[in-house]
Amino acid sequence: MIRVVFPPHLRTLAKVGKEVEVQVEGPVTQRAILDALEATYPVLQGTIRDRVTLRRRPLLRFFACEQDLSDEPPDAPLPDAVAMGSEPFMIVGAMAGG
Repeated sequence: MIRVVFPPHLRTLAKVGKEVEVQVEGPVTQRAILDALEATYPVLQGTIRDRVTLRRRPLLRFFACEQDLSDEPPDAPLPDAVAMGSEPFMIVGAMAGG
């Protein structure tokens, strides 16, 4: 099981706590995790990534193992600690402004 941490506004929308677990088949990638999240919580479709292009929304960032993975290719393998469930995949709301 993959652990995923959400920002507050997405938690409210999906009616979940701070962290959820999803099952990912095959390699653990950003795309696989987001596909599993959207399948489990259909209300999140289009909120984390664009429905058509499947690109990350500009004001959301992805982190794992203290690394910003937001600009990594969506099919790049995530760290082993995420795949094993010892570290969460974090979706963080970015701050705008100065």
